[in-house]
Parts: sequence; structure tokens; C-alpha cells
Amino acid sequence: MVELAGIIILGIIAQWVAWRLKLPAILPLILIGLLVGPLATLYTQDGLKLIEPIWNGEKGLFPGESLYYFVSLAISIILFEGGLTLKRSEIRNVGPVITKLITLGSLVTFFGASLAAHYIFGLSWQISFLFSALIIVTGPTVITPILRNIPLKKDVSAVLKWEGILIDPIGALAAVLVFEFISVGEGQGYTQTALIEFGKILLFGFSFGFTFAHALTFAIKKNLVPHYLLNVASLSVVLLVFVVSDVFAHESGLLAVVVMGMVMGNTDLPNIKELLYFKESLSILLISILFILLSANINLSDLELIYNWKTVGLFAVIVFVIRPIGVFLSASGSNLKFNEKLFIGWVGPRGIVAAGIASLFGSKLLSKGEPGAEYITPLVFMIVLGTVLLNATTARFFAKVIGVFLTKSEGILIVGASKVSRLIGDYLQKNNRHVVLIDNNRTNVEKAKSLGLEALSANIYSDNLSDNIELNDVGYLMALTGNPDINQFAINRFKDQFGENGSFRLVNTDEMNDPKNNPKEGLFSHTDDFIKLMEVTRKYPAINEIALKDSEHYKLLIKRTETDDDIIPIFLKTADQDLKIISSFGKDIENDMEGAKLVYLGKVFDVEEAIVPMK
Repeated sequence: MVELAGIIILGIIAQWVAWRLKLPAILPLILIGLLVGPLATLYTQDGLKLIEPIWNGEKGLFPGESLYYFVSLAISIILFEGGLTLKRSEIRNVGPVITKLITLGSLVTFFGASLAAHYIFGLSWQISFLFSALIIVTGPTVITPILRNIPLKKDVSAVLKWEGILIDPIGALAAVLVFEFISVGEGQGYTQTALIEFGKILLFGFSFGFTFAHALTFAIKKNLVPHYLLNVASLSVVLLVFVVSDVFAHESGLLAVVVMGMVMGNTDLPNIKELLYFKESLSILLISILFILLSANINLSDLELIYNWKTVGLFAVIVFVIRPIGVFLSASGSNLKFNEKLFIGWVGPRGIVAAGIASLFGSKLLSKGEPGAEYITPLVFMIVLGTVLLNATTARFFAKVIGVFLTKSEGILIVGASKVSRLIGDYLQKNNRHVVLIDNNRTNVEKAKSLGLEALSANIYSDNLSDNIELNDVGYLMALTGNPDINQFAINRFKDQFGENGSFRLVNTDEMNDPKNNPKEGLFSHTDDFIKLMEVTRKYPAINEIALKDSEHYKLLIKRTETDDDIIPIFLKTADQDLKIISSFGKDIENDMEGAKLVYLGKVFDVEEAIVPMK
């Protein structure tokens, strides 16, 4: 009881430390696991571990192989939660790169790492290939915290995020095939077995994942599951899919839960956010427990086995040679720049799937007396710990050095996805600006998505918005809801995180009627509130541009908009196509207006008419 409670308490402490230091939680979790596991034998009086994961005599938490059953079930939940976060809209520009990374990139790692392990450590080809299969994966549990702390171009973060989740079942599949090769033996018998296993894994993984995803979605939409059972019922279905798929084809469960998560995450599913929050909280708890257990399960003799310069050489070849080669080959011919490819090649931390399966297969082969099997678990853990430590401490600095760090975030976050927000968002996107709309109204969000806009169903009162890596490049905040309190809250809450270049909100009715009470963060005009914007949008649902002659012309136009209810100024487009948000405060007039345009919402009028303000 003390051991189990201690793991949970230490795991949450590690998560808090990671949050404070802005590090992936896996780093303190592994260190704690080593301290209470193999390293504890150096300072305890009886020379035993403080936590013994596998039952040994009178001490231990899990008898036999039950630890690995728990690890497998926990990984299935973690990967399902990751699959829920994958949105097709994120990969419009980089879909082919991600496909190549999880296929061609995996092959490069598989063959490259096996060659390195064979010639550096002198391992047999069987053990070398098993090691290389296990380190194919890059863990989402590690990459996500890193990406949250580094403002990157959306395409770069999307590549790393999708690769980290999709490559997990691929690495597991490769490891299973190699394990079967070692167990069955070389020759035609293995070839036939491998082909059969490969086909079964793909067949049952995709079919079970796809079928159960639609079945659960149907049940939720038809209210066949009561609200209070929604989360736990979904959890039970995930475990059911994993177990049933695994019964039909060994190790196909991981593929099934990822497919299930992806399908559900890209359907119009009510309560998806609530389900995601529950799975995210559960994943945090499971990750905390798993890494401590798996680290504590390593023996001191395992660590002494790899305590030499060969380990450093193997790590260097995998991280600094094989990973970049795989990335550059996969990204060839894409829109990614050289420095972006270099950063993706630098960030490749391994995670829970590698550690979990390595512990399982390593112990099984060790019990069978397979030569070199004792190297599997410690070498994989070395790669996991080393890559996490390297990327967690250097990714931000490396991003700045090679120029992928966004020093000025140009993305725009629009709070509210009403018709006027969608109209403005569409204009901004057509002018090559990254725009994200958020709204708690699912209908508005779906309408925005139907226009090709990036929109999130989110509550601004929730903490989860701050952790969304899709908003890393956002530097402008525009609060455009019909509720003045929500607009003000959005400014107060997120101006430092999302409004570093400017945070604005619509004026409320009181401010509109009192020009002297004009806030500096007011949007567009002190004479136009949400009601007027919606009325103009209803009558003239279009955004127009009018060429400016000089600053005096601009002033006349702004004067015109104050007296004409059918014209609302929005942006100032400079000669170099840069867009500047017009403030109701009216202190942002530039002297050089040559080649600039006034962007406005409302009816069309010509230049000559605009020179003379209305009386």
C-alpha cells in the first residue's frame, strides 16, 4: 500500500516540478524511478529497492507478467487520448512529410540504429534490430511539453506532434515482428509468420478502431450513454477495443486505439472536449505511474552494463546522424525550409511506448537465455532519458540559433466565431495570416470550419487554452463576442500570452455613447459595438479595400465612417501588404500612406466620394 501510494504522490510531485521548470515530465519521473529503484540499493540498509515493481519473494507490486499487462493497458489509454487531438486541418501543408516520416524515416532509423548497435556494442543482428525497432518511436508525452514552451511555425509543430502519435503503433509493430523473428527463428518459417502477423495487425487494428469509433460516436449522439457515465463508458470501450483487437492479432491493440481516437477526434462529436479533458487527466496520472515503475524495474547491474564510452557513441550516432538523415530524406521536396528541417531533426525524444515494450521484450528474451538480451532494456532507457534531457534543455536555445523561433508572433486569435468574426477571419486568412477562432458555441465553430477556417470549440475560462500548441505563433488577440464581460476577461486573461503585439476588444454600449471613455484596447471605432457590426454584416456581408492618397485622406475616411452607419473601418493595409489593426483610440495614424489601403466592412463607395466627409 505504501509503495503504491508513494508512486502516485511522487509522480504528481514530478509533474509539478516539470511544470515549474517548463520541462517534459518524463525527465523528473525517470530520475525519481531510478532513485527509488536501482540507485536505492546503494543507500538503503538492506540493499533493496524502495519500490520493487515485479514481485520478488516477499516484496513487489505486480506478480509475474501483470506489470506488463498494466503497462499495455495504460499505453492504450495514452495513445487514444493522443489520437483525439489529431485534426486533419493541421496537416494541409505537411501531410506528405508526416507520411514519409512514419514510413521512410522509420526505415532509416530501423536499419541505421541496428547497424550502429551491432558494430558499436557487438550485439547480434537479432538483438540489434529489436533495439532499433524499439527506438523508432518519438513519444507525444515528451514532445508536447517541449512544443508548448517554444513558439514555432504551425507546420513545424504539426509535423512533430503528428509524428509522435502516429509512429508509436508503427514502432510497436516493428518490434513485434523482430521479436517473432527471434522467437520463431530465421528462415521460411519466420517469413510466413511475419507476413501473417503483419496482415492481421493491420486488418484488425484498422477495422476494430474504425468500427468501435463510429459505434461509440453513434451511442453518444443518440444519448444512449447518460452524461454521468460518458467518460467511464468511453474508457471501458477503449480498453475493450485494445483487448479484443489484441486477442485477434497480438500487438494490434495500439493501432486500433490510435485509429479510434483519430476517427472520433475528427467527427462532429458533442462533449468531445469533456471527454478529452478526462482522458488527458487520466493520461497524466498513468504516465506518472508508468515511468516511475519502469525506471524502478531496472537493476543496478543493467546500468553498469552500459556505463562506458560505447553508450555515448551509440547515442551520438542515433541522435546526430540517423535522426537528421531520416528527417531530411522525408522532408525533401516539401515546403519546409532548411532550418525547419534541421529543428525537426534535432527534436526526436523517445517516450513511454519505447520504454514499456523494451521492458516487456527484454525480460522475455532474458528468461529464454537469448544472448545480448540484457542490453535491450538499459540501452532503450538510455536513449529515452538522453533524448529527453537533450531536447528539454536545448530545444528552445537551438530554435533561436537556427532561426525557427518566432521572435514576433504574427498569428491572430479571434475570440468569438459569429458571422462578423468569420468574415474577418476569412479575409485575414486570404491575406496569408494564421487565424484561429474560438467559441463555446459549436454551431459557430462548425460554420467557421466549413469556410476552411481554423476554429476551436473552447471555453476561455478553462486553463486548457493556455496549453494549446496550435496557438504558439499567436501574437494578436481580438475579442469579438457580443458579451462585453467575456471580451474584457479575454483581454485581462490572455493579453500577455496571445496579445504580445496587440490585444483588442469591441467597445461596449456605454463606451460608444461616451467618446471620452474610449479604451486604448478598443477595436475599429468608438462608434461601433457588436450590435452595429452584426447589423452591417447582415446588410453588407463583405470586406472591401479602398486606396489611400495620404494621411489626410485616411483621416477623412475615418471621419466618414463615424457618420455613416454602413461603414466600419477594420484594418490598414500598408504598401508591403502588412495589416495593422485599427484601434478605436485613433492614435495609430502613420505619416506615410503611399500605396496603403483602408480595409473596411460595409457598403462599397468610390475614392472621390470618400474625399468629402458626409455632413
